[in-house]
Amino acid sequence: MAKDDDSKNYKVIAENRRARYDYAIESDLEVGIMLTGSEVKSLRVGQSNIAESYASVEGGELWLINSYIAALSRAGVFGHEERRRRKLLVKSRELARLWQSTAREGMTLVPLVMYFNHRGIVKLKIAVAKGKKNHDKRETSAARDWNRQKARLLKQG
Repeated sequence: MAKDDDSKNYKVIAENRRARYDYAIESDLEVGIMLTGSEVKSLRVGQSNIAESYASVEGGELWLINSYIAALSRAGVFGHEERRRRKLLVKSRELARLWQSTAREGMTLVPLVMYFNHRGIVKLKIAVAKGKKNHDKRETSAARDWNRQKARLLKQG
C-alpha cells in the first residue's frame, strides 16, 4: 500500500470515517467496482459519498448498496442513477469467505475508502466488521484519550 500512496495517480475519492467508530473491524479487502463512464468522470471531479452504504452478498455476487455518486451534468442522456446498486468485483474464494462471515457469523460488510489506485482504476476497500455497542464505543474513546494523555506526559517529562 505504501507504493500506492507515493504514486501520482493515487487519489482518495471518498472515505467512511464513521465506520471505524461504529464497527469493530476484523479484516479488510480491496475490491474492484463496476462503473459506467459518467460515474468515473464524476468521481474524478470528487463528488461521491460512501458513508451510508454497505456491501451485501446476493445471488452469488457482491453488491455495493446505497452509495452516492453525483450525476454528471454534461452526461445528458448517458447519465446514471445516483444511488444505484453497483457490482463489486472479487475472486470466488474471497466471495465465499465474505458470504460465510456475513451469513453464519453475523458480520457486516462496510466500505472504508474509495480511491483511484496507482493505475488510475477505481478501487474500494471493504471491511468485515461487527457492530459496536455504546459501551464499546465509550471504551474505545477512553483508551484513545488515555493514549493521548500518556503521550503528552511522556513528551513533557
